[in-house]
Amino acid sequence: MPRSEATTATEVDAGHIVELERALARVAYLLTRVRRHDQAMVQCGFSMDRASVPLLRLLADADEPMRLGELATRLDVEAPHVSRQIQRLEKAGYVERVADPGDRRAQLVRPTASGRSAVEAIRQVMRGWMRDALAEWDTEDLEALARLNHRMVDDFLDHAEVIGDYGATARERPSRSA
Repeated sequence: MPRSEATTATEVDAGHIVELERALARVAYLLTRVRRHDQAMVQCGFSMDRASVPLLRLLADADEPMRLGELATRLDVEAPHVSRQIQRLEKAGYVERVADPGDRRAQLVRPTASGRSAVEAIRQVMRGWMRDALAEWDTEDLEALARLNHRMVDDFLDHAEVIGDYGATARERPSRSA
């Protein structure tokens, strides 16, 4: 049934937005719990703190080594945080620093083979948990969920640009296959 001109999408969809926010909060909580991270580390056979995982994933997904400032911008965190995490990852052998060919004074960071293996192992564990949790879903529902989630994230990124969240605008949209 078409909406009347007097009823806006905002009025009609307000309840859905509330429920969507609740669902996203629940998912974020489930995926970021300390216990979940610790279980993932045991299952994948690697060791790193929770704050290092998104940083290492970003580096593994990048086409080329990155500067610390660019990492901080893309993750929307302060540069000292990234610097500390990179030091930990470097000490563990997951990343290495390389000279910036465009500026001899600067350094870039890239994942080592061990860092790439760690990212892939973490992804496999997380995908396994998702596969098990959604085992009763049919293919069409899984396809729709993936498509709608990508659409939502793209719209969130577009909106971040509108409101001036320059950390979000600096992020490249990750590949939908990652």
